[in-house]
Amino acid sequence: MIQEYGFGKMVINGETYEQDLIITKDKVIPDWWRKKGHQLQLDDLEEVLENYKPEVLVVGKGQFGMMSIDNNITNYLHEHNISLQHKKTGKAVQIFNKLYHEGKNVVGAFHLTC
Repeated sequence: MIQEYGFGKMVINGETYEQDLIITKDKVIPDWWRKKGHQLQLDDLEEVLENYKPEVLVVGKGQFGMMSIDNNITNYLHEHNISLQHKKTGKAVQIFNKLYHEGKNVVGAFHLTC
């Protein structure tokens, strides 16, 4: 569960992270970076999606929503019946926590800065 989010910082289960990260139901994958910086592509998430097979992917697009999502991700998610929630990171954190508490198999991919 995400306890706190602020520009460039996220606290999960008492541990502070200061780089972008991916969160699964049982694991935090720190220091996550995309191949094209502010553009999220399928290559950036495909292994996690295949390994965890989430019901929902929550994408935090940064505090100001600067990260874009390539169409290849939306196509993949549609083909695999994975719902997508993408918002500015503050709102995405709220969505992730709600789904997590509901017991959903959710994966979160969070850009922590811009």
